[in-house]
Amino acid sequence: MDLFAGVEELKGVGPKTAEALKKAGIRTVRDFFYNLPKDYENYETPTSIAEMRPGKVVIKGKIDSLSTRQAKRRRLSITEGVIRDNTGAVKVVWFNQRYRARQFSPEKEYYFTGNFELKNGRYSLISPSAAEVADIDPHTGLSPIYVAHGAIKSHDFKRLIANSRDKFAKIPDLLPTVRPGTRKNALFFVHFPNSLKSAQGGRDYLAYEELFELILAAKLNRQENEKLKATEIPFTAKKIKDFVADLPFKLTGAQRLAAWEIFQDMEKNTPMNRLLQGDVGSGKTMVAALAAYEAAIQGHQTALLAPTAILATQHYEGLNSTLSKFDVKVALLTGATKKKDDLKKQISSGKIDLVIGTHALLTDDTEFRDLTLAIIDEQHRFGVEQRQKLLLKSPRGLAPHLLAMTATPIPRSLQLTIFGDLDVSILNEMPKGRQPIVTKILTELEIRESLYPNIQETLASGSQAYWICKAIDDDPRTETTSVKSRCAKLQRDFPGAQIDFLHGRMKQAEKDAVMERFSKGEIQMLVSTTVVEVGVDVPNATLIVIENSESYGLAQLHQLRGRVGRGSKASYCYLVTSGDTRPSQRLRELEKSTDGFHLAEVDLKLRGPGEIYGALQHGALDLRIATLSDTKLIHRAQADVQKFLQHPEKMVKYKELMNGIARYQQITTLN
Repeated sequence: MDLFAGVEELKGVGPKTAEALKKAGIRTVRDFFYNLPKDYENYETPTSIAEMRPGKVVIKGKIDSLSTRQAKRRRLSITEGVIRDNTGAVKVVWFNQRYRARQFSPEKEYYFTGNFELKNGRYSLISPSAAEVADIDPHTGLSPIYVAHGAIKSHDFKRLIANSRDKFAKIPDLLPTVRPGTRKNALFFVHFPNSLKSAQGGRDYLAYEELFELILAAKLNRQENEKLKATEIPFTAKKIKDFVADLPFKLTGAQRLAAWEIFQDMEKNTPMNRLLQGDVGSGKTMVAALAAYEAAIQGHQTALLAPTAILATQHYEGLNSTLSKFDVKVALLTGATKKKDDLKKQISSGKIDLVIGTHALLTDDTEFRDLTLAIIDEQHRFGVEQRQKLLLKSPRGLAPHLLAMTATPIPRSLQLTIFGDLDVSILNEMPKGRQPIVTKILTELEIRESLYPNIQETLASGSQAYWICKAIDDDPRTETTSVKSRCAKLQRDFPGAQIDFLHGRMKQAEKDAVMERFSKGEIQMLVSTTVVEVGVDVPNATLIVIENSESYGLAQLHQLRGRVGRGSKASYCYLVTSGDTRPSQRLRELEKSTDGFHLAEVDLKLRGPGEIYGALQHGALDLRIATLSDTKLIHRAQADVQKFLQHPEKMVKYKELMNGIARYQQITTLN
């Protein structure tokens, strides 16, 4: 079977369906088989309507009285109906799912799975999934649930998979280290389980398969990097010692160690490929300054790439004041830079030692005389191609040394697995004088009584505050307060305060203008979505409120909390929970600890790698099955990869495997 053939080759996939699948990223037969169920419904013991209680339920019945109406609010349709069994009837409601009105036949029986809850004064079954009783294997009662992709709903994909049932026997094995037939059996039982145990067995193998590919990609990247050549930058102890002695503060032990590791890398004739990770406020920029200074005093240029103009400007102001007294020429290059042509001439002639900028650094007409060190801040914000563009600007066919920085703490197990043998430096100490952030969990009912007095005191003292909201606009389906509504409410409650809002749908120029006003203190309280999550440094901000905090992952909450506590004043983070449920474990962990590395390990155990790696690489890893906290499976895959690499001549035989790891190689490499 040709797994890389287009989805059009599959039974039941016509031009329209093929187009819908391609929009969802399912382009090949392989993509199709690897679009795995997100879960399974178990229909063995449905609840009768008479016995339903609030919460998640599975019921079995017929449906009628279906109709769809448009709500007053634009873009919201409501489809309603009535489900009946021999014990009673219940109202069912779907939002923005018009197709539901055409989906059901009143003569047929269906299983419905959803939340039975109070809505507008009446108990209803809200937005349930549905499966025809005749389609469910009566022996297992199991039915896979697939993620809906646009026009392709879960039941559509289930039908398409059923049409291809006979194809599974022809799926070839991928890995050289398994028994023949392992992959086809694993995929079959994931899509057609005869028990939950068989489905889990299939998933276990596919998790191993993913980890094997990922670890192999990281190892191959390391081998490729070791073939490249770079400029050697000898360590100049006396000048570095004088530089450090002149600083108005003392470096932490972690900063000294990270700088020494970087200096040792830069002395080699193979390019440094190091990730510098440190919690918010741990002093990564000063370590980068030491590396740039070492390069500059030996006549080499450095480029520092930042994701936003605000962050680039912050870096420029800080680094220029530190480095200029040592005759290091520092320049800022962004889209707003005036006289760009003159500046680019100075860069190409070598008159500028350190160029700090945004995507403007990547344009073809930005040339360097001797780019020897590339520093990328918040490196996950840049795609592989963008990073490559910067690295290719090094002249003479030499690769620049690369230092990537991230404020997202990465658990050790993720470092080893994702980056293979990548060199990692960790800043796990805070500079002296930093006050720990006091974190408290509050309910919505406590906002006015417990929170408002603290906000009033903060603003009156001249400090600033953030208020983080989940939504940009109001949504009648949820109780979530939007940025705009919250901003208007706070303006009424604090009539003398300067309050404004920020969200991701604003134009970049508008966002930059709001952040600049906030940085200058012209805005006292900023109501925002998570667009302020990374890279915003306003030392005068000492209070942050995170509304609907239970809906965020631990890593993201920690990043948001890091917007305060960046100066010498005591700072506070308030986690506001909605409803009357008890605080989750991750909120309690955040309340207890400000250690990002401890929280990253906790997050890995609680939620798996998606939250942490998603913050690091914007979901590029896309692991469907593997759990990176499964150390036994990781060690097994690492050992098998090591054996496989002992015979590199055999790799050409495994074309599908090599094609698969090419994607992972792009993700795991830093250059």
